[in-house]
Amino acid sequence: MKLATGTTVISNGTLFVGTDSPSIPNATVVIKDGKIVFAGPEKSAPTIEPSAEKIDALGGTILPGLVEAHFHPTYFDVAALEDLDIKYPVEYVTLLAAANAKLALECGYTAARSGGSLFNIDVWLKKAIECGISSGPRLVASGREICGVGGLMDWNPDFRKIGMDGLVLLINGADEARAAVRKLVKDGVEWVKTYPTGDAASPDLNDHHTLCMTFEEMNAVVATAHNHGLKVTGHCRANAGIKNALRAGYDAIEHGTFMDNEALDLLLKRDVPCVPALYFEYASIEHGPKYGMSKSVIDGHKETLEAGAESAKMILKAGGRLGMGGDYGFAWNPHGDYA
Repeated sequence: MKLATGTTVISNGTLFVGTDSPSIPNATVVIKDGKIVFAGPEKSAPTIEPSAEKIDALGGTILPGLVEAHFHPTYFDVAALEDLDIKYPVEYVTLLAAANAKLALECGYTAARSGGSLFNIDVWLKKAIECGISSGPRLVASGREICGVGGLMDWNPDFRKIGMDGLVLLINGADEARAAVRKLVKDGVEWVKTYPTGDAASPDLNDHHTLCMTFEEMNAVVATAHNHGLKVTGHCRANAGIKNALRAGYDAIEHGTFMDNEALDLLLKRDVPCVPALYFEYASIEHGPKYGMSKSVIDGHKETLEAGAESAKMILKAGGRLGMGGDYGFAWNPHGDYA
């Protein structure tokens, strides 16, 4: 990743530190060769050489780099589940991913954690960013996702004979779960993304109360991933799926929609972070109708928004950790529409 050279000074603004500390008025930030060397009150700033680049914040707020904790670089204008893997050829999706990463950086996101990617584009996008070939935030890659056969991500009917291997590794049983993780190890991912539960997007077959993986499969994923030094997360909406993930040893959970006290205790016991990604639900409700989203799907999103918000409040009140991510890339919450 290319770093700036020389010295840059940002002043005349209120510094939001990003911790429990209060904001600092009349603040100054000093950056040398791409690294922050001072951030605090202007009166305490070090002496700056005359050649330094000076940026006047004009009394605004100076923020640290933002982190997008649920980033789908290959999602673009997704209006239906099948759009995730057959709408565009992989060559075009690669270009879209690079554009999405550049846009995220321009919106102030200096780090992003992939929540799943077509093929293993995010692995190579990460390399391109680190080598200075492409612009984007520091990226953690997860590549293809894992889901049980017949689960949420297994939507292509068999008669199409096109498979799902570009987006998701479909498994039946613990042995296939281990094999899927080993493929991802070879791909070079850092996080393994799974689908323990369904979603409101599939109200008839795999709704948000449906389980899409067995505990044995999830446990096999974790054991294999941890053996190779990888971390595991999962799309967890249903209460039983959340508990299965936490008992299996997941390192994070996405959404954590239907929490209860037992699930909360499991989460707090190992200090597992949760990324609610509530903006996806809100945008689905607000903008879904103009994209032909059915009433049953919208009603499901209303339920998951309400439950997800309550679960997030529950986690925060108990001292748990939340990650901020918006699940962007759908037609109704495109990249760049960052909340």
